[in-house]
Amino acid sequence: MMNEHNSTGHGGFEPRDIGASGVLYFLLGLAVFGLIAHFLMTGLYSYLEKRTEAEQAPVSPLVTNAPVDTRHLSVDYRDYLKQNFPSPQLEIDERTQLNKIRLNEEETLSTYDYVDQKAGIVRIPIERAMDLITERGLPTRNQSSTEVASNTVGTNTKETKKK
Repeated sequence: MMNEHNSTGHGGFEPRDIGASGVLYFLLGLAVFGLIAHFLMTGLYSYLEKRTEAEQAPVSPLVTNAPVDTRHLSVDYRDYLKQNFPSPQLEIDERTQLNKIRLNEEETLSTYDYVDQKAGIVRIPIERAMDLITERGLPTRNQSSTEVASNTVGTNTKETKKK
């Protein structure tokens, strides 16, 4: 009996179970349904976008030249915000602003400059200041003999009170 099934020449499957035309019709129907769904969704979103644009209030009453679609700006958004919105403005790129602040601080800490030119007060880099301290030592104030005596008496009385 096995020889009868293999000799029919159908390649090892039963043609009466499923036909190739059924699979092709299913795939064609699926493609047509997909196209119809695509066009329906496109139309629905177009309708909803037009309806939203008609009901939307202006961006700001102070802005006179706002673009119709603010999602896609033709210019750089930083320039657009500076030109079209009043101050104070929110931060628009906090990472870049923070990096600018850090670079300014780094420049302040590592360069020479006048703090007060008339008074002769200058700012020097931290590395140079540390080198000067190691060379010269920390500045000290000369104490008079009465100050030294009062300081030693004050520390002695404090130590005796603790005992």
